[in-house]
Amino acid sequence: MRRLSKCFADNFLPDSQESVNFEDVSGFPAGCIFYFCDIIMAKDKHTAVAKTNVARLLDKAKVHYELIPYEVDENDLAADHVARQLGEDINRVFKTLVLSCEFGGGRGTGHLVCVVPGNTEVDLKKAAKAAGAKSAELIAMKELLPLTGYIRGGCSPVGMKKPFPTFFHSTANDFDYIYVSAGIRGLQVKIAPADLIGYVGATVCNLVK
Repeated sequence: MRRLSKCFADNFLPDSQESVNFEDVSGFPAGCIFYFCDIIMAKDKHTAVAKTNVARLLDKAKVHYELIPYEVDENDLAADHVARQLGEDINRVFKTLVLSCEFGGGRGTGHLVCVVPGNTEVDLKKAAKAAGAKSAELIAMKELLPLTGYIRGGCSPVGMKKPFPTFFHSTANDFDYIYVSAGIRGLQVKIAPADLIGYVGATVCNLVK
């Protein structure tokens, strides 16, 4: 048994459990293996920051980014809280939403990812049109982890279990940097929007109401 990083414990362990046997991960939900994370040191040498699967993928692609921790409030997982903790404009803090869609014409159904500013609502008709679908709707929260490997408050457009068509709201390009989740609660990626959009192969369009 060894001590877990706080970010891992906050995301996957009950309050009463502070350690885990890494030789037996059978009790963990599908997808959480992404979060067995290395520990690196932040600029403050006393602060441990989790290097997540998202970070490792960006490293491998040689994409520049910063990992920025923030304090998690389990009762307030909204992007507004994240922006306040970061001391940043909410328009720079983007949330990642997963939608199911129906294509019509016998083309079946599928999923898409919309990345929009934290203080906005995705327009389902615009999202469907962007994906060439007949209709779209947000997936149920219980579907998020098995589908993407991520949980609410820690969903990132980088490193999902499988790639989905991804769309960024157009205002992302208004900034020199934006924030998206690093794949766990309590950690954000600060990154140039062009670099992120290019890495995930996303389309930029108007997505919000």
